[in-house]
Amino acid sequence: MKRKRIAVLISGSGSNMMRLVESCQTAGHPAEAVLVVSNKAEAAGLAKAEALGVKTAVVDHRGREKADFEAELDATLRAADVDIICLAGFMRVLSAAFVKDWAERILNIHPSLLPLFKGLDTHQRALDAGMAVHGATVHLVTADLDAGPILGQAVIPVRDGDSAADLAARLLPLEHQLYPEVLERFASGSRGRVALFA
Repeated sequence: MKRKRIAVLISGSGSNMMRLVESCQTAGHPAEAVLVVSNKAEAAGLAKAEALGVKTAVVDHRGREKADFEAELDATLRAADVDIICLAGFMRVLSAAFVKDWAERILNIHPSLLPLFKGLDTHQRALDAGMAVHGATVHLVTADLDAGPILGQAVIPVRDGDSAADLAARLLPLEHQLYPEVLERFASGSRGRVALFA
């Protein structure tokens, strides 16, 4: 079976991107990471991707109309013959038109147990709500923010005295396990859910 061609979109350090790329580089994996794209030329993850042997590109959103930015992003992805897009700390909300053009082919990881705590500041919001558990979700991207079909979740307990930084630090290793597992399953054609527990 032909391997799926993956592009990872990042805005920063790219720790989840690195785990995805490294996973794709294991023998027998159904996907290959062919491109890492950032909307920021200074994103630290670009150098990390290059060190892993993956081509990189910058499509800067700043000072541009959203439609122009997304048109260049779309062209960059299509030039690389991408099958699946993985958002990994990509801090731009994609338009409904872009998502429609790539329907059922964009994955995202979000640091909460969706449908709880869509958007930003998820760790603090979980604490403020008195949650006993917290986690991360990998989902298909739809036009509605953080609302697409769930493909996997990782769950950690919330401990007495936890800060938002504590939750983020404890959750990250599970994110690094969850996203590659979901991608491997998804690239193989499965929509079965992945569940991880700390």
